[in-house]
Amino acid sequence: MFNFLNDNNRVTVGEQAPDFSLPDQTGQLVSLQDWRGKAWVVLYFYPKDDTPGCTAEACGFRDSHTQFEEAGAVVLGISSDDTQSHTRFANRYQLPFRLLSDGGNQVRQRYGVPATFGLIPGRVTYVIDPQGIVRHIFDSQFNFQAHITEALRTVRGTTG
Repeated sequence: MFNFLNDNNRVTVGEQAPDFSLPDQTGQLVSLQDWRGKAWVVLYFYPKDDTPGCTAEACGFRDSHTQFEEAGAVVLGISSDDTQSHTRFANRYQLPFRLLSDGGNQVRQRYGVPATFGLIPGRVTYVIDPQGIVRHIFDSQFNFQAHITEALRTVRGTTG
């Protein structure tokens, strides 16, 4: 099943975000390094395409996509679903950002994203600055909208 790391192995605020290369919904390889020196990256891990919570979260990021772009940020979603599932999900909900396929959960493990109740892949958002430093982490399996709100506050440099 899933092999998740303990809290001692989790990426924390102020650390360099681990780089990765994963295929997006079109099969194109995407690396975190692609945005180094260019943009903020909102990297959100979610459990599964086409589930109610994940759909609500993805649509929230979709509905705020222009705001993220205006703030100089790109949004990347990561789950273990394959590229075909991501293609269907992105098309069905007209998602304007890339969904990355982490089939073996290696990137999830590198970031130390915990499982909820020990079973469900966690829902965690990392906000990474243009230098590749993690500036904010939001971890909530059930408060979908807060992932978007917290990420926007961070890239805009606002609080509260």
